[in-house]
Amino acid sequence: MLNRIEEFLRFIGSGAISVLRRMGHMFIFLMNSFYYIFTPPFKFRQLLKQIRFFGNKSLIIIILTGTFTGMALALQLFNTLMKFGAEALLGPAIALTLIRELGPVLSALMVTGRAGSALTAEIGMMRISEQIDALTVMALNPFRYLIVPNIIAAIVVFPLLTAIFNLVGIYGGYVVGVKLLGVSEAVYFPQMEAFVDMEDIMIGFYKSVSFGILVSWICCYKGYYTGYGAAGVSRSTTEAVVMSSVMILIWNYFLGSILL
Repeated sequence: MLNRIEEFLRFIGSGAISVLRRMGHMFIFLMNSFYYIFTPPFKFRQLLKQIRFFGNKSLIIIILTGTFTGMALALQLFNTLMKFGAEALLGPAIALTLIRELGPVLSALMVTGRAGSALTAEIGMMRISEQIDALTVMALNPFRYLIVPNIIAAIVVFPLLTAIFNLVGIYGGYVVGVKLLGVSEAVYFPQMEAFVDMEDIMIGFYKSVSFGILVSWICCYKGYYTGYGAAGVSRSTTEAVVMSSVMILIWNYFLGSILL
């Protein structure tokens, strides 16, 4: 009996140590990345390329997702507000929901599925084809060429995509709420202006920036330390998307509790 308890405790302890070791390794990876962000030379051409990679190629899915999210919100919130005779608050309800919560979270999840997975696979293929080793042999720092441009690009692009998501979502709610459900056009935007303030916008901004760091960090890490072979790249890509998505939701709760 004592032997079984000892084996169980040893198993739990080894698992916890392994998790802590992996977390420490990821944190060191992030700190190295931030170090090279603030040390020249800067790769502006690579940065612009990655901004296009994150932003331009994710724009269509952000617009579609934002539009239909706003339309679905209008339907659900209208039915709820109508029970209390508060249909005039439909505009601010949609705006606050999108700006503070759904906009940053859903746009980050969409970019993770679209660009994060591709980023992990691309860096992973460079690892297994020994292109990263070739950069090291040529005395070129892989962090400066591969990691730093992606993190900076994500910090720049995520708030912009979130703003576009919020904008099209608000207008999607306008189409459903005003044009289809009969909410007065004279109260939709004026009530929104009265209830939404700069603090709400900044909360969404802080979340989107932190999500950009989170997604780029995890996806770059998983690609940089991918296993060899096609199976290794596939496993790293799946782990990057799943971990990024889960961490977005967890971090959204903790950041929201702090900012509130």
